[in-house]
Amino acid sequence: MTIRISPSILSADFANLERELHRIETADLVHVDVMDNHFVPNLTLGLPIVQRLQQVSPVPLDVHLMVTDADVNAPKYAETGASSVTFHFEAADDPVATAAAIRSNGARAAVAVKPGTPITQVLHHLDAYDMILLMTVEPGFGGQSFMPSVMPKLADARAAVDASGLDVWLEVDGGISVDTVPEAVRSGADTLVAGSAVYGGEPAQRITDLREAAARARA
Repeated sequence: MTIRISPSILSADFANLERELHRIETADLVHVDVMDNHFVPNLTLGLPIVQRLQQVSPVPLDVHLMVTDADVNAPKYAETGASSVTFHFEAADDPVATAAAIRSNGARAAVAVKPGTPITQVLHHLDAYDMILLMTVEPGFGGQSFMPSVMPKLADARAAVDASGLDVWLEVDGGISVDTVPEAVRSGADTLVAGSAVYGGEPAQRITDLREAAARARA
């Protein structure tokens, strides 16, 4: 199982985003949090900035939409050329159709669930998604503590994906650090979002540290 590291630019210097992207060029993806101050009580960046980031980023964009009306908004972000677009299950009227629209616009389709949202309905339609994002904090703000209570749900998702034979990635986002990576990886995560754990120090070294922590957990 390949482990991917996706640093979150929510923890980067917003005045120097192009520079911050190049500081993480050893990562597999860059996690771009889009918040609308409606679905979550925070406001970050929107479509024009994502379009520009796509033009200058040395790593593929992993766009995470924390916005209302996901059915309408998600396909627009796929049109930017982003590698992956994640929408929240809780914000979509028809998650399967929204995922299909993302794919039709050239991006990997991903669905996210909050810590308290059952994952059963998502697992019933595994073939509709390329990735499932399990939030390990309440979405909206960086710097929160990892929630171990999400790990049984992650383990259920891993079992379902393995049984299906499908290539569906399992991503975790929230409180990920060298200390919490082992539990996440042992529970089935293969894609790790880390904000302050990367940008809180020298990013290239922090990315290496996360990879090594994941490798030890799998040994």
